[in-house]
Amino acid sequence: MAKQQRRRSKREDSSGGSFVGRWIKRLFITGLVIGLLAVAALAIAVWTTKNSLPSYSSLKASEHGQTIVVRARDGREIVSIGPSYGRWLTYDQIPESMRNAMIAVEDRRYYDHYGVDPIGVLRSIKVRVESGAFRQGGSTITQQLARNIFLNNNKTFDRKVREAILALALERKFTKQQILELYLNKVYFGGGAYGIDSASRLFFSHPADELSVGEAAIIAGLVKAPSRYSPTADAEAAVGRAGTVLALMQQQGFITAGEAADVDLDTIELKPEYGQNSVRYFTDWVLPQLDFIVPDTFEPIEVWTTLDVGMQRAATTAIQNNVPKGAQGALVSLDRDGAILAMVGGTDYVESNFNRATDALRQPGSAWKLFVYLAALEAGFTPDTPVEDKPITIDGWSPRNSGGNYAGMIDVRAAFAYSKNTVAAQLGNEVGFGTVASMAQRFGITSPISTYPSMVLGASEVRVIDLTRAFAAVAAKGTSVEPYGITRVTSSSGELLYERRASREQLLVAPYVAAQATDLLQTAVSTGTGRAAQIGRPVAGKTGTTSSNKDGWFLGFSSGVTTGVWMGRDDAKRVPGLAGGSAPARAFADFMKVAVAKRPVEEFDTEVKLPAWQLEPDDEAWFGQPGDYYFVDEEGNRIEPYGGGPDGSYVAPPDDGWRPGDPRPGYEDDRGYRDGGYGPDGMSPAAPPAVDEDFLDRATGREEPQSGAGQQQQQGRQQGASNRQQQSGVRTDDTGVRVIDVQAALRDR
Repeated sequence: MAKQQRRRSKREDSSGGSFVGRWIKRLFITGLVIGLLAVAALAIAVWTTKNSLPSYSSLKASEHGQTIVVRARDGREIVSIGPSYGRWLTYDQIPESMRNAMIAVEDRRYYDHYGVDPIGVLRSIKVRVESGAFRQGGSTITQQLARNIFLNNNKTFDRKVREAILALALERKFTKQQILELYLNKVYFGGGAYGIDSASRLFFSHPADELSVGEAAIIAGLVKAPSRYSPTADAEAAVGRAGTVLALMQQQGFITAGEAADVDLDTIELKPEYGQNSVRYFTDWVLPQLDFIVPDTFEPIEVWTTLDVGMQRAATTAIQNNVPKGAQGALVSLDRDGAILAMVGGTDYVESNFNRATDALRQPGSAWKLFVYLAALEAGFTPDTPVEDKPITIDGWSPRNSGGNYAGMIDVRAAFAYSKNTVAAQLGNEVGFGTVASMAQRFGITSPISTYPSMVLGASEVRVIDLTRAFAAVAAKGTSVEPYGITRVTSSSGELLYERRASREQLLVAPYVAAQATDLLQTAVSTGTGRAAQIGRPVAGKTGTTSSNKDGWFLGFSSGVTTGVWMGRDDAKRVPGLAGGSAPARAFADFMKVAVAKRPVEEFDTEVKLPAWQLEPDDEAWFGQPGDYYFVDEEGNRIEPYGGGPDGSYVAPPDDGWRPGDPRPGYEDDRGYRDGGYGPDGMSPAAPPAVDEDFLDRATGREEPQSGAGQQQQQGRQQGASNRQQQSGVRTDDTGVRVIDVQAALRDR
């Protein structure tokens, strides 16, 4: 019996082991077959692609790149951006240092792989895991050539697969020398330059066969990011990148340590750039938007923009003529719909192409008070509300006015016009600093905003274009404004590729709040700190000056044009004498005189139409609380209980001088105050006489409460409720107030 059990156990072990082994063998064979099929499919794909590739002479003759013509709002061509090709250099004509520099920085195993470098891919993945980002690419020079000639830069798996197949096919059809020659004559180096000869002439004013080791290192370093490392855009970044290239060349044995030390990158002379102007600040901002609004195409295109050439010229002149020595300036001007009319990002685009109008973050100073006062106006303050300019302390912070003096009791209008810091602090504390921050975000401020008390004086940094947009929204009576620069894009044949549609407007604040804010802004220019911005027609605006005169601002609007001006130093050092009411206000005036010269004079609408909740208490009681009803005639006009004047306006009852609580001996039956006498307490007005209940039932369609068997009839009664209300002349207006048509109700009665 024991022997039989041992034999059965052996058979089970043998059977089990055989089962697992068979599955492992099957999986191995399946994987091997799939692998062989994949290799066969890849080989077929590479062979097919190789046979379909153009000849070497055809690839040399083909040009790659897109021409973009940028037009102003009147159709005038302002910039033409497109590819520039230099002389074709053969492999032997290309300096050895140029070839070695490119291999060192882009593909160190160039001569050891077959188009795709598995080791390079694994190295890239390792760096990705260690650093958390792709800091080192795995594409070979051959893959980059395939992408530049045949594909686009979309980062998709499908594109990477096709790129790999093309690279393998190129390596089968052409030699390493031919591929490197194609690459160096076709790769993009920035500034419209394709190929090393074009780049050499653009940056160094001589052909590529005369490149030195240092110059070759600079050009090789451009491939990673042509715009970031361009010598004309950022010479310091270009030199730093070239130093990395030289270190890689030394590490890989292309140059010795002594040769690397002999290269002085700081002594390399760059070609001076001519023909550039401030228009490029605008085109640099607007052209990257094409990636999001125009489908992929290599066909030449024309971009129609909002830029006004005359205004752009005036803006450039205004900044250059008024900016303090050693400082920079920026200007953005918007039409009433958000169209950018002019944009200046600095005093000289050639010296610095950094766009301070769209990219720089600077403290706005008192220009930020726009949001403080908007929040206060929305909370119920008015330009005439009395406030006290006095020393205050909020959470240990004690703001001071410019000059250190205090005016005592003034109104909100004067406090804004003369930029009283203590009043702004009191208002911010009253409405809440978070409310002020929320108001700024509502008006388009996208940068971080602090909620410390000092934020009311402009401690948070903003962009010129964002703050200008906020002032434009006030000019638009509280409606949102979205800055834009492109109106349409067409192909060279005239085909419409994109056309802008008007953005959806949002009401940011009530029109009466915007009207009151405009009142404040107009006063600031006519009698306050912004007097230098006057141009002989109505102007509303606000100055801004930061501590130690580091920043000066003026932002304002007139005749549908809103303009923001900033001045200061890039290193945020003090600029003696700089204040928002001086150079920035003068630059604003110089520009606006040209910008609005052909526009009609527009008076500001500062008439305030307050909502019901801001009416005086007596008026509020007279017109009723929300939800009350009132009577209208056949024409829909309100019937006042005490009648109206000849023009239909309300005529109040005569004031007999008596008020609730006053003794009236001998007049106990007199109805007295307004709607009829006094209540039981002798102080408060008695309720007005009730309207006949039967009349109200018919007028409002009101039903008696249902109970018992009456509830069974409720469905039938509800079905006719709407019809009865229409017959009785009851409707609800836009504010939720029930309106009763008297004539219709009486007819029904």
